Parts: sequence; C-alpha cells; structure tokens
Amino acid sequence: MPRPRKESLPGTPFPVVGLIRAARRRADLSQRELAKGAGLHASTVGRIEAGELWPSLVAFAKLMGATAHYLTVVDDDGHVLMPMSDRRDQELRDGAERRYPSHLDLVLDPRPGEWWADQYGLARPPETFLRDRARRDAQRRRSQWEVRVKKYRNDPEPPEVY
Repeated sequence: MPRPRKESLPGTPFPVVGLIRAARRRADLSQRELAKGAGLHASTVGRIEAGELWPSLVAFAKLMGATAHYLTVVDDDGHVLMPMSDRRDQELRDGAERRYPSHLDLVLDPRPGEWWADQYGLARPPETFLRDRARRDAQRRRSQWEVRVKKYRNDPEPPEVY
C-alpha cells in the first residue's frame, strides 16, 4: 500500500518538499539532472520529493544550490541574519580550549573593572566577556547609536555605560 504524500513533517515551519520541487521546476531540471548537480543519487531525490525521505540540512542546501537557490535565515522583520565569523588572527578559546559563548561580547585585554572576577582579586585573563546582560545591552545600544548616526539621528542619546 503506498504511503500518503507529506508536504512537510509535523512541527516544520515550511514545506521542504514543495520548496525542492518549486526550485527544480524554476531551474527546469529533471530529477536526474538535479541529483547529478547536487551530488546525490536520483532515487534519493525522488524519495525526497515523494515525501518518503526527509533531507538533512546539507542535502537540502546541495539541492537548492544545484538549482541556483541559496539558504538564508531571516528574522520576523525580514532582515537577513549574517553568520558570525571566526577570528583566525587570534586564539579565542578559553583555557580548556572551548569557544567563548556566542551570545556574549568578547573583551580582549580587559582593563581593570572589565572582568567579572576583578572584585575577587584574581589574575586578569587575556580575554573575557561581559556577563551583565543589562550592561551588555546598554553598551550595544550605545554602540549602534554612535555608529549608525543617520539611522538614529532623531533618537535621544543613550546613556554612557560604565
């Protein structure tokens, strides 16, 4: 008995199968041509389009790339989210060779008072991050206001952050 077609799995915000089929149609490719361009087997593309196989993100990106379509991430306002880049010029890992948390702003060569453990008299590390969320948010607002003068021209000046 054949399985019913699924346009998307439960809980997914968009129909991956429909996107692949639409991209293939727009690129005017057969399933075999799409599979060859993406480096996948033709039966894999057929199973994905039939809703029998859910593609990994890598496979989905390959399929979209083969049709000259590319993945982007946008927020609720439609702004494209640009990926964070690794800073290759400096070793940005802690003493246990872990990356610093992505959501925290890294402080290179912290001055007295910029490291959270200064109050305990510990030796200051070569880099640290700001843990106080309110202070980080205020610094980011101030930085945006200073850098994007034209955009924030009519906004009141944010307070200085110390």
